[in-house]
Amino acid sequence: MNTLIIQIKTTLVSLFSVVALGCFLFAPIAKAVVPEPDGGYPDGNTAEGTDALFNLTTGVDNTATGDHALFNNTTGGANTANGFQALVNNTTGGANTANGFRTLFFNTTGNYNTAHGYNALLNNTTGNNNIALGNAAGTNLTTGDNNIDIGNGGVAGEANTVRIGTQGTQTATFIAGISGAGVSGQAVKVNAAGQLGAAPSSARFKEQIKPMDKGSETILALRPVSFHYKKEIDPERTPQFGLVAEEVQKVNPDLVERDGEGKPYSVRYEAVNAMLLNEFLKEHKAFVEEQRTVQEERAMITELKKEIANLTATVKEQASQIQKVSAQLELSKTAPQTVVNSQ
Repeated sequence: MNTLIIQIKTTLVSLFSVVALGCFLFAPIAKAVVPEPDGGYPDGNTAEGTDALFNLTTGVDNTATGDHALFNNTTGGANTANGFQALVNNTTGGANTANGFRTLFFNTTGNYNTAHGYNALLNNTTGNNNIALGNAAGTNLTTGDNNIDIGNGGVAGEANTVRIGTQGTQTATFIAGISGAGVSGQAVKVNAAGQLGAAPSSARFKEQIKPMDKGSETILALRPVSFHYKKEIDPERTPQFGLVAEEVQKVNPDLVERDGEGKPYSVRYEAVNAMLLNEFLKEHKAFVEEQRTVQEERAMITELKKEIANLTATVKEQASQIQKVSAQLELSKTAPQTVVNSQ
């Protein structure tokens, strides 16, 4: 009896297992999102939004999300457009990324551009490898390549240029990893437009080259001072040594750098150094000339001494001869004389 009950239980368990497995196998497949995604098209293209990728022909691997995104794209591939009319005029350009309202709006055949922000790279048409980040960043770029504009509208037609921030808007810059990092190389300069670079010294960048001559003498009127910068500039109040721009302007205005309002701002110390070098070389030349004169005079004196010595020896010799002659004369005067009578 017990054996029969065990067999019945075993049979029931097996039956329930088969039924459960069948329910699992034939149950509807669960979806990750509801409703399920749509917009997928052949050749790896994805389009979501009114007339997105509307004119696509053979382009592959494009993603268009937004009203009229990539609307005119035909054969361009690997483009990503997110936003209203993003890359709307692109036709054959490839590998572009546009995120934001009308980003890369006028781009037609430009490749490898990246635009993030409202109207970023709006007017780029055929430029390649441009990067724009921010509201209207790079919006003025048109056909130039290899530009990077961050928070800056850029300049039409320019190429190979980096612009960060907008002159007159950002008034201070903080970049980590510079202060305290030892490096050798050229000194970096910044002009009134905010452009960074290194001042060239090659003749191919210069014209009207001529000797400085007396032009450096004005630095002799400069007044070196010691001072401290105000706390907003140097909280540590480190002792400083240099010149005062307003004082330098009175002596030589060409040695002063001015700010955007034309007021004295800094001193062109590299020019002061060049003028100091010129004054040093002038003094050195004068010193060399003076030493040459001294040496020549010493040589003359040496020759004169030799001549004097020779003259002295000659005089001594002559004096000795004179003494001998005088002695002979004296002897001839005192010697007895014999008169011979001829008769």
